[in-house]
Amino acid sequence: MKLLRNFFRLAANANEAVITGIRRPLGYSQILNATLASSTGIVFPTTLAASPVGYAVIQCQGGAVRWRDDGTAPTATVGMTIASGAELDYVGDFYAIRFISSSGTPILDISLYAQS
Repeated sequence: MKLLRNFFRLAANANEAVITGIRRPLGYSQILNATLASSTGIVFPTTLAASPVGYAVIQCQGGAVRWRDDGTAPTATVGMTIASGAELDYVGDFYAIRFISSSGTPILDISLYAQS
């Protein structure tokens, strides 16, 4: 029984991110602090492949941002938070998600992947 339990034990801790499955990279985008002063969406790279985006890894550095993907723009005090040093693994409407700075001088690094 112990051997079976060890077989199913996860190798990652709760604070570690693991991407499962096969993801085909489509591109990278960065949103700078000056742009995050007002509500902004993802700017897709011009080299983006014809495949639809299905998954994104969004990392925040230098400050916190708020985001919403329900068609309403976030504000500095309303929306979901991505803290500095945190990551959002996002699957949803990539044309509806918007971000805004809520503290510090945040920069968002975004890696885009094809639908699996």
